[in-house]
Amino acid sequence: MTDDAPLQTIIATRGAQMFPTLTDAEMARLRRFGTPHRFAKGEMLARVGERGHGLILILSGEVEVRQRDEHGASPIVVHRKGSFMGELAQLSGRPSLVEAEALSDVEAVEIPPERLRALLVAEAELGERIMRALILRRVGLLETGAGGPVIVGHAEQPDVLRLANFLRRNGHPFQLLSPDTDSCAQTLIERFEVVPEELPIVLCPGGQLLRNPDEGALARCIGLVGPIDPERLFDLVVIGAGPSGLATAVYASSEGLSVLALDCRSFGGQAGASSRIENYLGFPTGISGMALMGRAYSQAQKFGVEMAIPDEALKLECGNEPLHLALANGERVQARAAVIATGARYRRLGVQGLEDYEGSSVHYWATPMEGQLCAGEAVALVGGGNSAGQAVVFLASQARRVTMIVRKPLAATMSAYLIERIEQLPNVEVVEGAEIVALDGADGQLSAIAWRDLASGAETRAAVSQLFSFIGAEPNTDWLLASGLKVDARGFVCTGAGAGEERLPLETSRRGVFAVGDVRSGSVKRVAAAVGDGAQVVASIHSYLAAAREQPLLRAVQTAQS
Repeated sequence: MTDDAPLQTIIATRGAQMFPTLTDAEMARLRRFGTPHRFAKGEMLARVGERGHGLILILSGEVEVRQRDEHGASPIVVHRKGSFMGELAQLSGRPSLVEAEALSDVEAVEIPPERLRALLVAEAELGERIMRALILRRVGLLETGAGGPVIVGHAEQPDVLRLANFLRRNGHPFQLLSPDTDSCAQTLIERFEVVPEELPIVLCPGGQLLRNPDEGALARCIGLVGPIDPERLFDLVVIGAGPSGLATAVYASSEGLSVLALDCRSFGGQAGASSRIENYLGFPTGISGMALMGRAYSQAQKFGVEMAIPDEALKLECGNEPLHLALANGERVQARAAVIATGARYRRLGVQGLEDYEGSSVHYWATPMEGQLCAGEAVALVGGGNSAGQAVVFLASQARRVTMIVRKPLAATMSAYLIERIEQLPNVEVVEGAEIVALDGADGQLSAIAWRDLASGAETRAAVSQLFSFIGAEPNTDWLLASGLKVDARGFVCTGAGAGEERLPLETSRRGVFAVGDVRSGSVKRVAAAVGDGAQVVASIHSYLAAAREQPLLRAVQTAQS
């Protein structure tokens, strides 16, 4: 591995945290969570794409960990006495992203995922060091793409962007090979006789080949999501893994409830797509939405939340005990209580031909991948909220020119600190009191837009290659219509007193079903407010479950007395 490789860089800067050496006393404290195991020289402890043993404590001997990419295998580290092998995949028992081979006879202790989670909670100080190491090791793999699937396709293809964004939003490494610039990619296309309509293809670590798969097929191929036990009864199912859903999952699982959290796309919701959040309490220098939500996702796994991403909820069957949730893949979930945290979906511009450019030139979030498309280009953004402001600041660092189009003055919809920052950006033009009326381009590639002044009616045309839409959102509640939940005039779910008499805080019109975050009627559309909802709702869930447990006892007493 070369010295300037990303993984080598992070090892050089944070190697002591990534690969700490534990003392004999610390190892003794951890051994009680696992079982002894011996590996012979040459034996593989982990293979890419295969489920491994969990966290492995090395008592004696040497184990070499290697990453695989298109060039073969490269060593990452050699584990010796006092070190441990594993990364974030071991928290949930997912397939390994690296391979590991015993260089000598090895004595070790295997700690399976469920015992690893118990260790992280019971051994606070050691657990913190181990958790930090697992996270940093994943960061290194993300930077190199090692161990993940290989996407082969033209970089500007909408389906390439779709799959790459899906993997990036779910914190999973991947590599992208373009047949335009990489001879290996062209060789793969010829070897597997791939026709243009089948691009992109994806090579999974286990050797499977997928031809332009949907996100669900890709997730199952790389082990991101597996089958849900239809016989298992969860205390709580959380539908949606944005800030409110993840907060609910973390607080509920840390208080002893069995929790299943699912999302149809990725963890983080709209907050995860934010380039930088600067007004969230405790982060004075700001933090990217992906980093904040990634920490919450890891925290939920630490407390044992079962994750099903991507899995889409189709129908909530309430009114019975337990309630049932039907999924798009045909699976069914049983739970004593449910929290709806589906947030809101992006509003679409009412402009003719919009769908021709979505995914290639029209975007609903601004991540580093979209930033690469904007390098040196003239781009436009429509919308005036805080998310739009954060996106403009980010895009201005990448694009040659950014035109921001808003219907109202920024002061009416955006925080003052963002307005001041945008005013200082020399390559940003703000057009107030206007709306986009036309898109021009060919073959899915935008070349120009037109906007109309709302006061005068005059139209202006400008050349742009990318358009970002941040015009707000609508409640993601269409799938709930059959459940009979009460919603307000705009479609947001009513809770508490607004849902009916004697309702618990954040409880909907259906007993045992709660709603939090942006999907809730009257909620404050801020990340901090969504997290607050997630914390508050757990108290109501405990009250509901306690009352539900008492009812059978009360009926039994009444029957005996009669």
